[in-house]
Amino acid sequence: MKYYSTNHTVPEVSLGEAVVKGLAADRGLFMPERIEKLPKEFFDNIDKLSLQDIAVRVAESFFGEDVDQKALEKIVRDTLSFDTPVVKVEKDIYSLELFHGPTLAFKDVGARFMARLLQYFISKKRDGKTVNVLVATSGDTGSAVANGFLGVDGIRVFVLYPKGKVSPIQECQFTTLGKNITAIEVDGNFDDCQRLVKSAFLDDELNSKMLLTSANSINVARFLPQAFYYFSAYAQLKALGKEDDIVVCVPSGNFGNITAGLIAHRMGLPIKRFIAANNANDIFYNYLLTGEYNPKASVQTLANAMDVGDPSNFARVLDLYAGKHEVIASLISGTTFSDAEIAETMKECYEKTGYVLDPHGACGYLALKQLLKEGETGLFLETAHPAKFHDTVVEIIGKEIAIPERLQEFMKGEKQSVAMTSEFADFKRYLLNI
Repeated sequence: MKYYSTNHTVPEVSLGEAVVKGLAADRGLFMPERIEKLPKEFFDNIDKLSLQDIAVRVAESFFGEDVDQKALEKIVRDTLSFDTPVVKVEKDIYSLELFHGPTLAFKDVGARFMARLLQYFISKKRDGKTVNVLVATSGDTGSAVANGFLGVDGIRVFVLYPKGKVSPIQECQFTTLGKNITAIEVDGNFDDCQRLVKSAFLDDELNSKMLLTSANSINVARFLPQAFYYFSAYAQLKALGKEDDIVVCVPSGNFGNITAGLIAHRMGLPIKRFIAANNANDIFYNYLLTGEYNPKASVQTLANAMDVGDPSNFARVLDLYAGKHEVIASLISGTTFSDAEIAETMKECYEKTGYVLDPHGACGYLALKQLLKEGETGLFLETAHPAKFHDTVVEIIGKEIAIPERLQEFMKGEKQSVAMTSEFADFKRYLLNI
């Protein structure tokens, strides 16, 4: 299958090229040339399939022409060595828990899949070149990518994160690893980190001396696998007899996650509609209201992984629906919440149901509470384990929560990071001098 740029000004490329390049030469994001509708029989029997079996079938639609079948199945099954359970929170509202992977965040799915797929293509080329993976993070992406690529031969990872704007536990997860992982602490916000990464891809001198790619959701190998758990969630709800009129609410920052859900919908997944839940970074919410997209500097919130002022994957949403605002607004509704509303929701949900939300999941839960209609079944994505925001959660709900052993191990390591300004010239100089 070929992959085209959302800017439509450069030739299509192969899957291998799209994965290794990350970003198209015209600054566009890669998209698959076609999106295959899955057959009715697949959905009729989906509740009898495991997450891994579902994911293999979905993966074949995008990657089956370019990756050997046995290799693809191994990549999928190695990636999904954990479950993504649907848990009832209250009447007609369910949580899709995506924090059961190695770093306790939803990005484990895309990051682990990409690491394995990139290694597959590198091993086939066998040219001895080191692939340098650049990734900007506002929280969980850094830890998921760093741990997904840790120790992988032929790959070096640079994680750029905004100084003082990720939780201490999140920071531990990618600054204490060493080996082939380098953490770069940028004096700026997430948008600055993302700008540095994109600028590096488009710098001729850097690209002539280094093989660069991205592990952010701009990479097709990162965001497409996230469609897997939407299908699995539907299967689990179907097994409960709740497959009709499903509304999926996605806490949204860079919009890779909801774009994967929209891809699943295009493949035939029977989702009635989507809700994009925003924190105070309300760029997409305002687009839905006005039809105008006006990016702006991000602001820091409790739900830090959603602190994005210019979401990259908005380009993919536009591309999917030919830029038609009325079509996008008919399928996706939006919300925006303040820190005070997020905190109050976490407290009320715990007191009412006993379910502990993280700040991102709280946005999804509250959006469903406000926008779910009679007869609909609401599903929100709980994207990270609450313990990753331990001090914040404990202060809000007034009760101690256990820190999983995996997180405790990260916290024992010694921080290793490189201080960096937000100026591209400084970042470029650093890379060239490695």
